Amino acid sequence: MSDVLLSERRSPQIHLLTLNRPEQLNAMSAELCQALHEELTALAADRSCRAIVLTGAGRGFCAGVDLRGYGEAPGNDGSDGARDRFGNQEHMSSLILRLRQTPQPVIAAVNGPAAGFGLALALGSDIRFAGQSAVFRAAFINIGVSNCDMGVSWLLPRLVGASRSHELMLTGRKLGAAEAAEIGLIAAAVEDGELLERSLGAAGQIASWAPWGSASPSGGCGALWRSPRRPRRSATRTASRSWPYTARRPRRRSPPSSRSATPSSPTERGRIGWRWRQRRGPSSSRA
Repeated sequence: MSDVLLSERRSPQIHLLTLNRPEQLNAMSAELCQALHEELTALAADRSCRAIVLTGAGRGFCAGVDLRGYGEAPGNDGSDGARDRFGNQEHMSSLILRLRQTPQPVIAAVNGPAAGFGLALALGSDIRFAGQSAVFRAAFINIGVSNCDMGVSWLLPRLVGASRSHELMLTGRKLGAAEAAEIGLIAAAVEDGELLERSLGAAGQIASWAPWGSASPSGGCGALWRSPRRPRRSATRTASRSWPYTARRPRRRSPPSSRSATPSSPTERGRIGWRWRQRRGPSSSRA
């Protein structure tokens, strides 16, 4: 395991992952991102692991992408700068998907700043605890790019609602631990010295239950994040209900003054005979 990510089994069923770039406030680099990819993949296949705690070394959780240089994602060869930059983008964004697809519940113990990509890591976790020194910020807008990146625009509204999430994404303001707990972004704000103990305690409670009931995202909690699929309607039913926005229109009926008594002749009661003459009037009748 790379020294930028510390991996430790704290108990037979609980695993602790620590981002270990304290001098850069654990800013995300290609090396750290790849280490997280590999470790989460390995833990997903480990049936003895029942819960994962994710935290940062030093005084920060994750300050976002390392703006001094992210590095190169696996597969980049320097032959095409645009494709390499896109490869870096996919490398980062797929980590949030990997986090969401991990079968064990992930608890984020947010110590200090969680900005930009760090905010996305916290949002992608199943449970979030924060120390009093924690600060959340959708910081992508601070460098001139969209705050909708890395899954933030999908995850944040599902935690705090559309109105609050739009305000946080468009202003890029800082959010303290107390306010984050008040609006439901985190489960609880605790003292910095108690943060890891609280997170490991919650992981222990989860590990004490049946594995199928606590699995995420395939378990019950994961269903909260999935939208129900609407049943498909037939083309005829859809067209008839969406008029006048489709070519199909309801059948026109003749005015009451031109209607006559229902004829008794079988021929005149025919679909083409009587109904067609009723629409066109007496002039269209046979001589």
